[in-house]
Amino acid sequence: MGVREEYRAKLRTPEQAVELVKSGDWVDYASNICFPQLLDAALAKRRDELSDVKIRGNLLFGPIQTVEVDPSREHFIYNSWHCSGYERKLCDKNLCNFIPMIFRNLGWYYENFLTVNVAMMAVTPMDKHGYFNFSCATGVAKAIMDKADIVILEVNEHLPRILGGFDECIHISEVDCVVEGEHPPLPQFPIAEASEEDRKIAEFIVPHIVDGATLQLGIGTMPNVVGAMISDSDLKDLGMHTELCGDAYLRMAQAGKLTNKRKTFQKGKGVTGLVFGSRELYDWVDQNPSVVVEPLSYVNDPGIIAKHDNMISINSCISVDLYGQICAESAGLRQISGTGGQLDYLTGAAMSKGGKAFICMTSSFVDKKGERHSRILPHFDGDIVTDPRSQAFWIVTEYGAENLAGCSTWERAEKLVSLAHPDFRDELIQAADAQRIWRRSNKR
Repeated sequence: MGVREEYRAKLRTPEQAVELVKSGDWVDYASNICFPQLLDAALAKRRDELSDVKIRGNLLFGPIQTVEVDPSREHFIYNSWHCSGYERKLCDKNLCNFIPMIFRNLGWYYENFLTVNVAMMAVTPMDKHGYFNFSCATGVAKAIMDKADIVILEVNEHLPRILGGFDECIHISEVDCVVEGEHPPLPQFPIAEASEEDRKIAEFIVPHIVDGATLQLGIGTMPNVVGAMISDSDLKDLGMHTELCGDAYLRMAQAGKLTNKRKTFQKGKGVTGLVFGSRELYDWVDQNPSVVVEPLSYVNDPGIIAKHDNMISINSCISVDLYGQICAESAGLRQISGTGGQLDYLTGAAMSKGGKAFICMTSSFVDKKGERHSRILPHFDGDIVTDPRSQAFWIVTEYGAENLAGCSTWERAEKLVSLAHPDFRDELIQAADAQRIWRRSNKR
């Protein structure tokens, strides 16, 4: 049987395909714009027939119909590896549970510890050789598909086909069902305009980047703004090795800054695991020989990251305490995002020859009531520690950049107070003194 004949034999409607899901099953939806919209909607229609169906996903932008139709969570229980803004709101409503996970461990978790009864995700149309491309969710896809008892693919005609180093595709012979149907245009996530604080933060980071450096930009407005501002700098021949490829890389490529020519590993190739951004970004990564997508178990491996000389990691966080602990995923006990690959890149960049890892944040924020709050705290009280103090490196606010590596508790406190908003420095000094991490001889 040829691949086209096998495809036709496995073709089902979404309603037919989801009949394979049973009560009590674990179902995986993969990630980001490879969310299987048609299959999710069909599964939601089976709500009253099913109970205790556990669903995993991450960075899904919604709506997730299986969640929306079952506020009691008697039928579908949704869980996320890394919360998007939509999933964060689900957590607030007790409609989503977070799964703690460092992204480099995802493949290991699935291989050794997790059950996947049914895996379903959106993929590109099948090529003439019988392969479907995992597209923008390659970083997580193969490990999930390999573990699944049943694999259902949803063909999304809009997804870019991204070239891969390995594990970027699946053959029709490995698939149980294929569904087709019309999809809306892919969601877009353009870079937000830079604030004055963002520009100040970028000004403190850019001087640390040398020609030929390889860049990792994390999820969030600030790393993308920093990357976009690099496009207007005098830097040249930069490389890409990143968990997530967003529009900042496209801007750097268009500006002639991103060439990958001087990478010390996988030279000439910009490497990523996940992609989402603008329509222009999707067009850029589509069959682009300079961009390859690979599993996060590889892309986020600190040993692989460290093979890139002058590896520069730029991520954002929510808060830092005076001990140097970094929270990038919760506000108190409220889940905001996830651990993702931040700790992976902190570790890998620190291991790199000439490498540096930057964690960025504004020094303060103003809440809905108009009250200003410090992002530098005396100590955490329920906030989730994303990066331990033992792996804190460069912390950057609009007031400067300080390297905490190797610093004692009093040195950290002094440096972090200098990065705080002036309105909070005196009370932070008082707190540090009470916590016995302040030298009375320190200059204020």
